[in-house]
Amino acid sequence: MPTAPVRRRHRLILMAAASIGALLLSSCSVLAPDKNTETSASAEIVGDVPAALMDFYTQPVTWSSCNGGYQCAEVKVPLNYDKPSSDSIKLSAIRLPATGKRLGAMLINPGGPGGSGVNMVKDGGKSYFSAKLRGAYDIVGFDPRGVQRSAGVKCLDDAQMDAARQVDFDLSTDAGLAAADAETKTQTELCQQNSGSELGHIDTVSSAKDMDILRAIAGDKQLNYMGFSYGTKLGATYAGLFPDRVGKFSLDGAMDPSLDIDEVSMGQAVGFENALRAWVANCLTGSDCPVSGTVDEAMVQIQTLQAVYTATPQQTPEGRVVTGTEFTGALAFAMYSTDLWEPLKAALAQAFAGDASGMLMLADYSADRDSSGVYNSNTSAAFTAINCLDYSMNWDPAHMREQAELLKKAAPTFGDLLSYSGLSCKYWPVKATGTQGAISASGAGPILVIGTTGDPATPYVWAEALANQLDSGVLVTWTGEGHTAYGRSNECITSTVDDYFVDGKVPAAGTSC
Repeated sequence: MPTAPVRRRHRLILMAAASIGALLLSSCSVLAPDKNTETSASAEIVGDVPAALMDFYTQPVTWSSCNGGYQCAEVKVPLNYDKPSSDSIKLSAIRLPATGKRLGAMLINPGGPGGSGVNMVKDGGKSYFSAKLRGAYDIVGFDPRGVQRSAGVKCLDDAQMDAARQVDFDLSTDAGLAAADAETKTQTELCQQNSGSELGHIDTVSSAKDMDILRAIAGDKQLNYMGFSYGTKLGATYAGLFPDRVGKFSLDGAMDPSLDIDEVSMGQAVGFENALRAWVANCLTGSDCPVSGTVDEAMVQIQTLQAVYTATPQQTPEGRVVTGTEFTGALAFAMYSTDLWEPLKAALAQAFAGDASGMLMLADYSADRDSSGVYNSNTSAAFTAINCLDYSMNWDPAHMREQAELLKKAAPTFGDLLSYSGLSCKYWPVKATGTQGAISASGAGPILVIGTTGDPATPYVWAEALANQLDSGVLVTWTGEGHTAYGRSNECITSTVDDYFVDGKVPAAGTSC
């Protein structure tokens, strides 16, 4: 297939910001209180913690009734755990109280990094989690540090976001790379101006430590936790730091914490490529599929259309354009759930007919942009802030171009989208603090690790790897397509997870649904 020059806006890895929250997007409504309840943790609940942190663990917290049946609160945590007596920030939290015999609280994280746990519980708490789980646990969501309501990172305003999404760069040329480099510098300066010193502490280890304070605030000696996608990395990090405080843990759509950024990018590129092939195979069984022939032939047809958008961004009736990056991002977004397979079919049919509006709709949905031009979350900014601290990036042009070639060879459709990720952190005002390595969490109780065989964003082999790394990891497999399993797969997964959390029934290793 003839290929056009690579014209793309560099992106960091797609660590499934769309994960669980992709189908629960909504505006950031105000959490309006009407009744207040104040709680504080006892020393027995808190456990053995550094004296300098005790005030954070035992702080009085006011839970206010909000949003019809929910309770909302703000929890103070240290900005810098190395200097807890200096500055502090507030985390926004929401809980859906247990409806039956309460066993405790269950903290959730929807993924990202950058996903809002408050939004997930507020918008889907009463429907996404089973009645059995909601009967036994308070479902508690929080916005991690740097995310939306919790000292949210601010970079671009809505108009600037729109403008950035309208431009791609040919990174295979020195001129294109220089232009992208200049844009990166400008955007980073805006992040620093609009966010300040907090950027140095928006990392996963700090968020895991925040979760231990939230555990005590919730009144539990051990943390019960359900993490999706990036939330599995956050949960595994917590387990590594506090193995004796691990209660019931489910890590769904697992990441492998031992991988470096290049390995993560490669795994995801291949994962999305395989997922698109699965979509094509399914599409070809219908009568209205916009591609035809064999799977290989249909993939070439999509890649040829992709090359058109890459060479010449296509204008929509509303006057905005869809670039090659946005086109590919829309394809990737539709791989997160089989619920998006039909919308992708319609969008691609429009695109083949010369109308880019369907692909723009998917791209906007992925970016959490509504029809009025408002971006309803700061996911993109938080995503960059967290990853720039968690991963050491290599922005040497020779290295990035070598990796880009490897990604393109392994994943012809999605390789470009996941290349040049190091450029996004080149001008970040603080150095990376994260380290990569296997997490064993020795001493923790059984931890469920759930993998989906056709997961595009967190490939199944990552779930296998994490389950093997954890001393008490128990692998549960869903044979299916899309990202994560609980809440969108089948009764087997639901009952396996529910029985573990509520009845204490640990599934046999290798359980498959």
